[in-house]
Amino acid sequence: MAHAETRAPAHSAAHPCPCPRPTEAVTLADRPDGTVVRHAGTVAKAHAPDTDPAELALRVAVAARLTGVLLPPLDTPDAPARLAGRLVTHWPYGAPVDPDDPDAAPWEDAAALLARLHRTPAPFPLPPMRGPAKAAQAVARLRARAPHHPGTAPVLSAWAALPAWARGEAAPPGAGTLCHGDLHLGQLVRHPAPGGPWLLIDVDDLGVGTPAWDLARPAAWYACGLLPPEAWQRFLSAYRAAGGPAVPADGDPWPALDVPARALTAQTAARSVTKAVAEGRPLDDVEEEFVGACARMASVPLAASGS
Repeated sequence: MAHAETRAPAHSAAHPCPCPRPTEAVTLADRPDGTVVRHAGTVAKAHAPDTDPAELALRVAVAARLTGVLLPPLDTPDAPARLAGRLVTHWPYGAPVDPDDPDAAPWEDAAALLARLHRTPAPFPLPPMRGPAKAAQAVARLRARAPHHPGTAPVLSAWAALPAWARGEAAPPGAGTLCHGDLHLGQLVRHPAPGGPWLLIDVDDLGVGTPAWDLARPAAWYACGLLPPEAWQRFLSAYRAAGGPAVPADGDPWPALDVPARALTAQTAARSVTKAVAEGRPLDDVEEEFVGACARMASVPLAASGS
């Protein structure tokens, strides 16, 4: 959990007036890359300290245009507000996916929204989708903070075997598709809450890139045995039915997904090891699965079109 001063910008933005009941403001998320605070129907997000204001303004403007796909912002200023050194944006509250009801996870809705996003031309020039860059940052932190952990070597080996574009070192193939950049079920909300349609949230990583990256996290969880095959098939089938361009309309999707799924596996494993070292604890079972998957990658060649 971040210190109180990290939460202050978002808390002040969501709950700006003096009030005898400060508990009305609720912290929804508090991470180094962003703090999210809700007050009544308004959500304020304090973005990471290194966020580029011009790029964030473009990403917020896309959300304002793509109603029905992305949660629209409450305002679209040319330059996002800045409080206590952090850029802050404002959004309506949406009801999130219930983590305690996995059978009700909206895989089909997530896939259909993603396909619609991928089929939509970028409305104006946008920065690159930040997925590969964030994966590279996670691996760099692993090298710096946990160089001697036994899980570090297999993660770095798996990472080194990836093509340069997946490591954020070269332009990705087929870049130019509008992508979310960080797709998982935590990026969906119902708005208007609680019974409205599902919408995608969090534009911090949105941009143009290779659409297969947006399918990579569920693909990686499926490949690691952590996402049931039926859930993966629901997601993949719904994406294809909605005309998503990241994979072929039928046949084996893995040639398109192999590289980004491996990259997301390495990213998740890197974060897991770094976090475990920081907290002075062993890896938990899920974290061990990702590190083990990195070790197994060495003996499995990349799919034909993944080089």
